[in-house]
Amino acid sequence: MSRILVIGVLALAAAAQAQPQGRGGPASWRFVGAAPSRSGPVVKNAPFSADVTTETTVVLADGNHIRQSASLRFYRDGEGRTRREQSLNSVGGLASNANLPPVVFINDPVAGVSYALSPSSHTGTRSVIGGRGGRAAPSANGPGMGRRMRAAAADGNRPNVKTESLGSKTIEGVVAEGTRTTIVTPAGLMGNEQPLQTVLESWYSPDLQTTVLARRSDPRIGETVTRYTNITRAEPPHSLFEVPADYRIADSEGRGPRGGSK
Repeated sequence: MSRILVIGVLALAAAAQAQPQGRGGPASWRFVGAAPSRSGPVVKNAPFSADVTTETTVVLADGNHIRQSASLRFYRDGEGRTRREQSLNSVGGLASNANLPPVVFINDPVAGVSYALSPSSHTGTRSVIGGRGGRAAPSANGPGMGRRMRAAAADGNRPNVKTESLGSKTIEGVVAEGTRTTIVTPAGLMGNEQPLQTVLESWYSPDLQTTVLARRSDPRIGETVTRYTNITRAEPPHSLFEVPADYRIADSEGRGPRGGSK
């Protein structure tokens, strides 16, 4: 899943860690602002919605396991607009032990703007896509997972990279094409006594133009699996990609808050 660069949320998370949980606690947190940092092509005529879960498992030398998971709800309409609903706990691994409020990221390539919204405070920030002061639009490939896997698969000319096709299969009701890429890090390249093997497995749906299942196994950082579930091919309601009228929106260039999205 794509990393989220959240300058404003970093400030919010830091405040959340220090904020008392009584009166004036989470309900009074101020949403500073955030936006996805990945860019990608706009995908039209392939609407869908799904739950996206990423699970990471690390096995320690003593046999102990560390497991972490993050989830979000993703929507894309026929015009290429996207919406992500997730908790701040799962944004870039911030404050995983804090009870942080949810956030919503809307990217509207038709209007040329993106929003980061806080439903708990009815506030948010707006960025012009590709404009000065604005952040890049999020990837059209859902949360963007599998991009590095496909890039590694395309680098098949390197002698330490082997790519093989896994054929096709149906995942959550959609046909996906599988690819497995094995990357070998030679002994001594990173101070490693023996070669290190990283395996990347990606299942890409041509219909959705999205990787619906990805698995990365790396002896240095463990195994990470990202999967799409509860996939619905219907067109999402247009209201999901609009900012409610009672939200106060501040432009990312610092022009101040204003009501609604108009």
